[in-house]
Amino acid sequence: MSVVPGAQLLKDPDADLAYDMDWSDWLGADATIDTSTWSSSPTGLTLHDDSTPESDTFAQTFISGGTVGKTYKVTNEIVTDETPPQTDNRSFFLKITER
Repeated sequence: MSVVPGAQLLKDPDADLAYDMDWSDWLGADATIDTSTWSSSPTGLTLHDDSTPESDTFAQTFISGGTVGKTYKVTNEIVTDETPPQTDNRSFFLKITER
C-alpha cells in the first residue's frame, strides 16, 4: 500500500501488510535512496524491513501487531546516494482497529 506522508490509516491488529513510501518527488533527477530505516512510536508494532530500499525511489516495510485503540506514528528515514548524502524522513499514522 502506498502511503502519503501525514495520512492516518486503519490497520487490524492481526494484519501483516506492506507499506510503501514514494520519495520520487523529493529525490530529484540524479539522486536515489541508498538506505531506508523504519521506526514507530509508541512501541507495539513490529516492522519487518532491512536497510535496502524497495527501488531507487520507494522504501517499503511490512507492519504487524499493534494494540486496538492505539494510534502509532510510523516514520521512514532515508539517506541518498549523493556526495554528500542527504537525510530526510516522512511519517504517517496507523490506528489499530478490529476490521
